[in-house]
Amino acid sequence: MKSGSKSHTALAAKANLAKSTLSQLEAGKGNPSIETLWAIASALEIPFSFLFEDASSHSQLIRADEGVKLDSDSSNFSTVLLDKCPPGRRRDLYRITLEQGSVRNSDPHPRGTVEHVTVINGSVRLGPSGAAAELGVGDYFRYSADVPHSYMALSERVIFLLAIESGN
Repeated sequence: MKSGSKSHTALAAKANLAKSTLSQLEAGKGNPSIETLWAIASALEIPFSFLFEDASSHSQLIRADEGVKLDSDSSNFSTVLLDKCPPGRRRDLYRITLEQGSVRNSDPHPRGTVEHVTVINGSVRLGPSGAAAELGVGDYFRYSADVPHSYMALSERVIFLLAIESGN
């Protein structure tokens, strides 16, 4: 996409981002936040993980303190994409870290999206607005994520696995 093109302008408007931000990211410059990347993926109507390299079929070990970490601009929230499904499959897996008192509110994902959560450490309150649940270590929760939903750490630090299942 050429900088300044109508499609570039339209994408920037739909994602509520400056055209200069898109130009910098397209050129491989800058360090986008989770919110910026989610805005772009939502504007393009694609799963978040499509913005990253293709999945690989070889074995991969990612230790707890490794991986490409993306931070939030709006809360003390970070994510590491652990795995991206190959084409034709519909599952993305993330390790989420959230500090006590931090709340991460999420807009609805595309229609039919379901989130699967398993708590690894600490406790968290999460799920759809009006139907959130408190989870502790080892708890699993499956819920529709095509509605507003949120995550709030109840312990000093919570780590959970989040699998996002989508139709694409």
